[in-house]
Amino acid sequence: MNRTARGDGGGGGGEVKLALRGVSMVFQGDAGRVPTLDAIDLEVRRGELVCILGPSGCGKSTLLNIVAGFIAPTSGEVRIDGEPVRGPDPRRIFVFQERGVFPWLTVEGNIGFGLGGLPGAERRARIDRYVELVGLRDFEHTYPHELSGGMKQRLEVARALAVEPDVLYLDEPFGALDSITRLTMRVELLRIWEAERKTILFVTHDIEESVQLADRVVVLSARPARITRIVEIDIPHPRDLSSPRYLELRDGIFEEIGVAHRI
Repeated sequence: MNRTARGDGGGGGGEVKLALRGVSMVFQGDAGRVPTLDAIDLEVRRGELVCILGPSGCGKSTLLNIVAGFIAPTSGEVRIDGEPVRGPDPRRIFVFQERGVFPWLTVEGNIGFGLGGLPGAERRARIDRYVELVGLRDFEHTYPHELSGGMKQRLEVARALAVEPDVLYLDEPFGALDSITRLTMRVELLRIWEAERKTILFVTHDIEESVQLADRVVVLSARPARITRIVEIDIPHPRDLSSPRYLELRDGIFEEIGVAHRI
């Protein structure tokens, strides 16, 4: 039986890093009010990788923007380390859906962009560490247009990690990549996450991606989004994508969102 929870945003044991309480969002459009999020309650533990999954247009990115402090909810609140989120914070880094590397800077220039306040030797060591971590050794002096799509994505992750954030927000970061590169990048992200153990909120509409990556998958309904189920992915990494338990969890999420899945 799947270990799931309905209507309970708790994450089990462990220190709560991030908490959402009654987060709702209503936008005012040309046609009137547009309810987008409806009373989202969720807790994320320190060092946890949580995927936010839902259909396109359901409000996943809006939720992530609220958590990151870019927009304020209509009602409810977000707390990190017990403190209310009132705006963006340099300790929490957002990796956008569109690649955000600076085309006029080299790989090492991009990674070092947010490190100007560090002494020279420490800045150099930090750049070297993350160049190595994301597998871009020997590309330090290369510009983004000379990199493959997957390498650019690794560069963006390295730039985010280099400032040593305590939370990473990723908004469908692999959505524009081809299927083989996406699979490679999932493996890379897991390798980096296991080395760094940052708290990660990862927005996706890809069920396979969520089950491969996450400690827990938060399933949202169509707009106005509600949490319909929180699925604990109780399989150790690296995950066998053909194992019976993996398939059971994956197919359970397909059923939750009303899509039959057959191989």
